Amino acid sequence: MEIERVQLQPHGDHGGMLIALEQDRNVPFEIRRVYYIFATQRDVHRGKHAHRHLHQLAVAVRGSVTFLLDDGSGPFEVVLNDPSQGLLMGRMVWRELYDFSDDCVLMVLADHLYDPADYITDYDEFLRETRGIAYATELVACQSA
Repeated sequence: MEIERVQLQPHGDHGGMLIALEQDRNVPFEIRRVYYIFATQRDVHRGKHAHRHLHQLAVAVRGSVTFLLDDGSGPFEVVLNDPSQGLLMGRMVWRELYDFSDDCVLMVLADHLYDPADYITDYDEFLRETRGIAYATELVACQSA
């Protein structure tokens, strides 16, 4: 699964803290888009999609949020609640976001501009596409042997 927690390096002193997000240093892709989510009600579920090509780094710069993540082999949860940790998500990862704290601000860096064609918003379609990718990879491996 293309999912990884990333420890970000905080810098600071008695005057405050700073974390720099830098392309090809602690962000392993070209940053083409940055957005943030805030003022989300606690009982709201967001996301509910996967991306065919997009890679993202998510950071809860304030508060907390829970991610339900799935690469087609089964879901698991990740809680983001530390601004010095990021969540790196690759392509073909289903994500659903929920349990937002009242003060949550979630910042997301992406390697592509917004493209509606990159979204898979139907979970069954997502499963069909992930199984197709896995089957194609296995088929190529068998043919190479």
